[in-house]
Amino acid sequence: MATLETSSPSVRPALPAHRDANVLRWLTAYTASLVGDTVYFLALGWSAQKTVGPTELGLVMATGALPRAVLMLGGGVVADRLDPRRVILGSDALRCLLILSIAAAVALTTPALWLLIAVALVFGAVDALFVPAVGALPPRLTSPDQLARVTGLRSLAMRLGQIAGPPIGGLAMALGGPAVAFTVAGGLFALSLPLLLSVRIRPLEPHEDRAAPGGSGTARAELRDGLRYLRRHRLLGPLVLVGAVCELGLIGTLNVGMVLLNAERGWGPSGLGLIVACFGAGAAAGAALLAGAALLAVAGWLPRAGLTMAVTLLLGSLGAAAMGSVPALWSAAVLAAFVCLSAGVFGSLDGALVQTTADPAYLGRVTSVVMLTMVGVAPLSYPLVGAAIGAWGAAPVFLGCGGLSCLGAIYALTSRPVRQAELPRRPR
Repeated sequence: MATLETSSPSVRPALPAHRDANVLRWLTAYTASLVGDTVYFLALGWSAQKTVGPTELGLVMATGALPRAVLMLGGGVVADRLDPRRVILGSDALRCLLILSIAAAVALTTPALWLLIAVALVFGAVDALFVPAVGALPPRLTSPDQLARVTGLRSLAMRLGQIAGPPIGGLAMALGGPAVAFTVAGGLFALSLPLLLSVRIRPLEPHEDRAAPGGSGTARAELRDGLRYLRRHRLLGPLVLVGAVCELGLIGTLNVGMVLLNAERGWGPSGLGLIVACFGAGAAAGAALLAGAALLAVAGWLPRAGLTMAVTLLLGSLGAAAMGSVPALWSAAVLAAFVCLSAGVFGSLDGALVQTTADPAYLGRVTSVVMLTMVGVAPLSYPLVGAAIGAWGAAPVFLGCGGLSCLGAIYALTSRPVRQAELPRRPR
């Protein structure tokens, strides 16, 4: 790849990732894309709500998840076969053109249901390429001993995107409706392009750049080989399993269960706003999540990472299990902040261990499997949690889902490879 600038880690030691301008340019581009994602989803939901009824609104919002889930594993193969930076560039360019086109359509006329569904489908399909490529890129940005810091920075960017996206989208819609919000989202994707073009890519070291063993060169064979690699790996397989159980146990409970718990207790809109603020978008929860990511980003290493990850997951799961039984709003808000902190530390460490353990030749496929559990498996719990709370009330459902996540934590604590997993302190 003659067009890519490279620098050999053997010539000079790599800067710490949080002080490396090359990594920071990538981080800024990634953050812009994440904020653009959030603004896009807000604008899409608002456009659908103004155009169609509640049933069709749910259809539009769910449509984007379908191609993302179906194509995610194939996106992992693409990320491993091609230069992931070029995949990310192409994805952001396509998303920019798509969103600016829908912005023009919304400004000129009321968009039909078929148009909104088509946009959601295309956006989800492009996301299936973008997400695995983002996971495969870090080993090409810096040396192996900096991957933990890069993972912390990436987690930091995700939290910033979750916090900054909604107010930016809300302000854009207040100023000019969905057309302006879509334009802002497209502009954020466009902003990422020159930053990504300026990012330097380092060549993988010989042991990192080896061809996937057993692959025949076809996409299907490489996908099978990646799944086989993940299944046989003594640490990666358990890490992915623990993450999947955590997602299945907690995500539906905290996203759907929170709303129904609030309604059951009669805390009203302000109560729900307080809980949501403490958990996801408010200052307390945002600071808690950012603290775990920032610590990993700056320190680059935490002692007994696997054990710490398992313990924080267990504590967060116990907190989630207890949320359905608390009688007072303030106690639910405190538990939400505590679960938020635990989930932030767990997620940062789990991602760092996956990034630093996986062979870079397989990293795109490994990332695609991890994300599939989040966008494919975990959302299946949403209707189940809602129906269960409607039938039995919030307390037993929170207890059961928190208990399921506890099983994942107990498995991590009893799995020797996970419990003893460490982040690298020096180049491998």
